[in-house]
Amino acid sequence: MITVMFSKWLARGLATLAVLLSPMGQWSAAQQTHIVEVQLLAINDFHGNLEPPTGTDGQVNHVPAGGAEYLATHLRNAVRENPNSILVAAGDLMGASPLISGLFHDSPTIEAMNAMNLAVTSVGNHEFDPGAGELLHRLEGGCLQQQGCREDEKSPAAHFQYLAANVLRENALGENREMLPATAVRTVGGVKIGFIGETLQGTDRGLSAPAAKGLSFLEESRVANEAAARLEKEGVHAIVLLIHQGGQQRVGQGGDGDPNGCVNFGGGIAAIASKLSPAIKVVVSGHTHQFYNCTIDGHTVTSAGSYGRLFTRITLSIDAASDTIVSVSAKNEVVTRDVAKDPAQTAILGKYRHAEERIANRIVGSVTAAITRTRGPSGESALGELIADAQLASVSSPDKGGAEVAFMNSGGIRTNISIAADHAGPVKVTYGDLYSVQPFGNRVLVFTMTGDMIRRLLEQQFDGRGGGQILQVSEGFTYKYKSQAPAGEHVTPGSIAIHGHPVAPADRVRVAASDFLQDGGDGFTVFREASDIKAGPLDIDALVAYVTAHSPVAPGPLNRVVRVE
Repeated sequence: MITVMFSKWLARGLATLAVLLSPMGQWSAAQQTHIVEVQLLAINDFHGNLEPPTGTDGQVNHVPAGGAEYLATHLRNAVRENPNSILVAAGDLMGASPLISGLFHDSPTIEAMNAMNLAVTSVGNHEFDPGAGELLHRLEGGCLQQQGCREDEKSPAAHFQYLAANVLRENALGENREMLPATAVRTVGGVKIGFIGETLQGTDRGLSAPAAKGLSFLEESRVANEAAARLEKEGVHAIVLLIHQGGQQRVGQGGDGDPNGCVNFGGGIAAIASKLSPAIKVVVSGHTHQFYNCTIDGHTVTSAGSYGRLFTRITLSIDAASDTIVSVSAKNEVVTRDVAKDPAQTAILGKYRHAEERIANRIVGSVTAAITRTRGPSGESALGELIADAQLASVSSPDKGGAEVAFMNSGGIRTNISIAADHAGPVKVTYGDLYSVQPFGNRVLVFTMTGDMIRRLLEQQFDGRGGGQILQVSEGFTYKYKSQAPAGEHVTPGSIAIHGHPVAPADRVRVAASDFLQDGGDGFTVFREASDIKAGPLDIDALVAYVTAHSPVAPGPLNRVVRVE
């Protein structure tokens, strides 16, 4: 009897062992692994757009999108779907901001991000526009506009963490040190996630000399991999890179493309991602203002466009036992304006709007049609021409510098002067409209360059450092070029002229440009060779004065620069 019972028990035990060793048994065991679903909500290139952006900047595939009140609601709704959520960003939250934020040193944007519960962000190039010291001061909060101020005038400190792994700042001893933390670790849903923050290595090329002083920007992939290795040594294995460098889909004409597409993808982030450690599973990127959702060499690479028109919902499936990412899924979602406005954001807007509106709504002139930054076949834009003309006019008289030509960088034109499609007759233009076009607060300078310097300056448009962007030029200045030509031979010999008079190599010409360009911004380093520099007005003041004096302003003919191929 005992022998029979033991035999039955042994048979059942062997049968159970066989099940456990079978594929189904392995699958059952795997089911015991505790997976935590963590939701990253990501934005980038917000640029202080608290109010809904207008024109094409406020649309995604013709759908109105953006605005802090709507963005905050969409984010809050996403958190309700998964409480294990964290809001992160990839830089340029501040800088090149509309008047409602820029007028107050971007304090409104910091306050808005605090209210949205932003946790971690990388720096972007525009965070450095006022210089590293001013950036740190803004993050600390307090009295930004003067030494002392009333309690109700103090700006809020940032409750979120800025990261800058590849940015070094020279200290008083001449030593290069990290100016901000390289990484941050946050625990979400009981699992640890490590974040690395970086900006593009070429950030200094977009800064004025004073803003870039003492800063070094290191190659992105090497620094990110080193930071990831340090995190892993600390026991953090779920790693995300927040980086202000990006790319773009190439979808051709006929639309913006799929916000979750990765069509013919290229750009700086593609090369960086291909060199990243396998430990970095997710890359939240920015800078190019383009949306995409890619997989590059095993890394999920995303961008939510710009101006808060989209956010990226990234789901990380993390093994709680090892804190490793098992799988990743990502989706860019449009910030539609068909949801309720977030009350906290409405209150922030109301706090600053009254002071902003007094300045922004002042009528300064009119235009006969929309004047845009859209570039024609030769690289000129109607808005670029207008700005160059305005800067030339502001310093052309002998007592103000005697400028004969003005140059404007296309990247410094932030938006269009837009009008309604059904307008009739001239349309009024406000100070706010023009400030949105030129929000940097650069100063117009006048200086002397030789004809040879100007030729070499124009050649720099094609050497890659200027981003392939043609400089906008003032009325009366003309030249011809070939885009496909050997280095240093793009500009047609003898074609550079001012009011029809050829400019010889030894001629001395008084030139106007912003202090940003004169400092070699956007890679146009020949400007630094200029002499006899004289300061003029702020660029926004020059534009306002020109539009006021010449209203109604019509778009220009785009005939100053000629592409001959």
